[in-house]
Formats: sequence, structure tokens, C-alpha cells
Amino acid sequence: MAVLVEYGMLLESACGPLPSIAELVAGGPIGGSWWGHPQRHEIFDAINRLAESPDVVRTRLVNGKVTLLHRRVWPALVRVAERYPPERLTAIREEHTSTGAHRVHEHAFSDWVPDELLQAGRELSIDDALAQCQRVFAPERDRPTDPPTPIP
Repeated sequence: MAVLVEYGMLLESACGPLPSIAELVAGGPIGGSWWGHPQRHEIFDAINRLAESPDVVRTRLVNGKVTLLHRRVWPALVRVAERYPPERLTAIREEHTSTGAHRVHEHAFSDWVPDELLQAGRELSIDDALAQCQRVFAPERDRPTDPPTPIP
């Protein structure tokens, strides 16, 4: 959770402009699917512990890949929401049914962001919003290159 709070956003397992939870748990890049990695159970547990927090929402914000967002960046996201297609801001909740089926439930952006954070976002300047989420919202050339500390 500390790494997610620091970054504000993490990818679940994809490669991209942010670290992924899967690679943080594994301690480095994963060739192929993380389901085949020796630490797959730890990766699965870390993803689900984060996703179950009331301070975290899963979206497809970054490059259409599953992105976990910490509550601290929600107001900034409100401020820059018009820059993204609505489906990127939709909250997704995954459910594994008793039959083993995988079901995804979706909630529109306006439904999952609490009213007080909607208001806080409207009061932010664009510059402040972008600064809070610079690792994602900054142009590629301006993104920090320092990786976070791996999750033990």
C-alpha cells in the first residue's frame, strides 16, 4: 500500500509508464504471464489486498490496462477527467464465481467518486492536478525513471 500511496497509481500487471504490482512483488520483470511465475500466489494476494481497500479503485486508466488508483489522486483525476474516454475511468470489480467463471462489474466514474472528492477535484487547478499525478499525466520525456522499491 505504501508504494501505491507514493505513486498514486500502479498497474496491476501490465508494462507501461508505471510500475506494476506483479513486478514489484516478483522483484523484477516477468517474462510472460505472472500466473506462471513462481510467486504467482503472492502476486495474486497483493493485487487482491490492494483492490479490496476502500481507498483503492481499479480502472483501465493507463493504456487501457488495469490500473489501481489510490484515493489521494481521485480529486486530481476528477480535474483532468475530460482528457480520458469514459471507459478508462470506469471502476471495475472482478468476481470469481463458485463455478470458476470470471465476471467483471463496472461502475461509471460519476458513481464511484465520492461527492466530497468530486468537489475537491473541481477546486484544483489543472497544474496542481497534473503535479499530483505527474508519473501518469506528464509527457513521456518528463516522467521520472527511478523505480520504486520492490515489495518484500
